[in-house]
Amino acid sequence: MNLHPRRLLLPLLLAAVLPLGAHAADASESEISREISAELAEARKEVRSELAAARAELETGNLELGDGLHFGKSGKRAHADASLPRAEITPRGDFLVDGKAVAIDARQREALLAYRRQVLDIALAGIDIGERSAQMAIDAVDRGIFSLMLSAMTGSLERNLEKTIKASIEPGIIQICQGLPALHASQQLLAQSLPQFRPYATLEADDVKGCETDVRREFALN
Repeated sequence: MNLHPRRLLLPLLLAAVLPLGAHAADASESEISREISAELAEARKEVRSELAAARAELETGNLELGDGLHFGKSGKRAHADASLPRAEITPRGDFLVDGKAVAIDARQREALLAYRRQVLDIALAGIDIGERSAQMAIDAVDRGIFSLMLSAMTGSLERNLEKTIKASIEPGIIQICQGLPALHASQQLLAQSLPQFRPYATLEADDVKGCETDVRREFALN
């Protein structure tokens, strides 16, 4: 779930601008502001609701392997070979390949559950970061509708908002990077213990090594 600041701005600004056309020319600024604030309050609820559903789905659904956790220098998500059958780890620690359970022992189940938990923790941290950035963007618009709209016309709104959001979420993303060595180690141990898992172990050592450097470069504030 990618909630990039730039992708947030367009719908938020549209939410601010579109209601203007529905008002008569003599509509007061305060009336317009109240209506826009109500729309933004609804947007806050939708963000919370949708991301709460995403969190619940992660916890209760199967974890599909090969969708890729990629944090490396290319900026592209890593994928398992497209010819490989679908593989999943269930909440109970079963390992499914093409919908069929692979025979595992207690030790392998424990390793599968530990790996699943690590991946989910990273995904949940990403959702938290996305929610925080979305709410910050909404709050920024709500605090000063008209001055922000004027800033948007000059381009300063996007620059200032992106800078604020970057400063807020960078520590959380760095923390995710710092958790990758443990995830990579778990993945490698699991691949050694369970050969059927090996083709789906797509997190590379270079991804782990380059993550923090790439994030700091991307989030460098001008």
